[in-house]
Amino acid sequence: MAEISTRIDKWLWSVRIFKTRSIAIEFCRKGRVTINGNMVKPAREVQVGDTVVVRKPPVNYTFKVKGFPKSRVGAKLVMDYLENLTPADELQKLDPAFMAFNIYRERGTGRPTKKDRRSLDELFEDGFEGFDWDDEDEKAKD
Repeated sequence: MAEISTRIDKWLWSVRIFKTRSIAIEFCRKGRVTINGNMVKPAREVQVGDTVVVRKPPVNYTFKVKGFPKSRVGAKLVMDYLENLTPADELQKLDPAFMAFNIYRERGTGRPTKKDRRSLDELFEDGFEGFDWDDEDEKAKD
C-alpha cells in the first residue's frame, strides 16, 4: 500500500535534499523549510502535491512532492519523488561567473587601493546579508 503522507524531515532526507536527517530537522527548526508557504516543524506531514521551499543560502529551492520513497533513494531515482520548480534566476546564484560579475577588474589596473578594497568589501557585505556561512560547509557535504 502506498503512503499518502510522511514527515517532512524524513522526505527531505530520503530524496537527497539533505545528507542526514538531523540536518533536515535543524533546517526545519530554524524556519528554513516551508510547505505551501507555512513554516513547519520536523514532524509536519507532507502530502503529494505539496510545494516545499528549502532555503539554503544563497538559494531558495522549490520542490513539488510527487511521492514518498520507503527509504533513501539513489540520485537517479530522486526525480520519481519530486519535481524541481526552482526558478533559473535562483540557480544562477550558484554560478561562480555570476558571483564574480560585479568584481571584475580590467587587466593591468594593478592591485586595488584601500578605497577600492573597502568598496569591494561593502559590495560583498550587501550581497551576502543574511548569508549563513556555516551552511556552505553543509552544501559541500550534500
